Amino acid sequence: MGKKAVRVVRNPDIIKILADPVRREILRLTSTKPHTETQLAMKLNLSKPSVGHHLQVLLKAGLIKIVEAKVGRYGILEKYYESTATLFLEDPDNIPLDLQRYFVHRYIERLRGMLNAFYVAGYIGEDFEISPENLEELAKDFAKHIVKVGEKYENIEVDVGRENLFIKVCGEALRLMMATDKWRDLLKQIKVPIKEDSQTSHLLTEK
Repeated sequence: MGKKAVRVVRNPDIIKILADPVRREILRLTSTKPHTETQLAMKLNLSKPSVGHHLQVLLKAGLIKIVEAKVGRYGILEKYYESTATLFLEDPDNIPLDLQRYFVHRYIERLRGMLNAFYVAGYIGEDFEISPENLEELAKDFAKHIVKVGEKYENIEVDVGRENLFIKVCGEALRLMMATDKWRDLLKQIKVPIKEDSQTSHLLTEK
């Protein structure tokens, strides 16, 4: 049985937890396979007490769970932690005021990454232009559409990797935006076919 594909986080206090880069990295690592505190400490180059603190915060928030506990090489009981979803998405409408700029910047960078990839692949021409103001507004709408798409997968279990799932969700979100009056003229300059059914669709199964 796979884990939940997506969890849309609507609790502002849990969104604050997701703003911490160490905790995000722990969630990324434990979404691929269960890890012990020792393994995480080695990969993150942090002390075990520091990692242990972050694990307790994530456990309390329901973002990770203990899936196994067994005695290690030196007779110490090792707990294995796994994320409770493959992908966590923050609801833009519930982001605390003091973190809104932080998350807007994250989505601007994600959008820039997609646009750069389209440019390199030849899907965007030399004449494509977008102002900083439009880029920020586009990023805000992009975040809302990502959550809208993500909600479809909240009750689905998944065996596909986190990055492939995120690419699928982003692709579907961009396709939805291309159909809106607000962004149609701008986004129609992107000559890339974004299909509703991606190559990962067969890996998504209803629970």
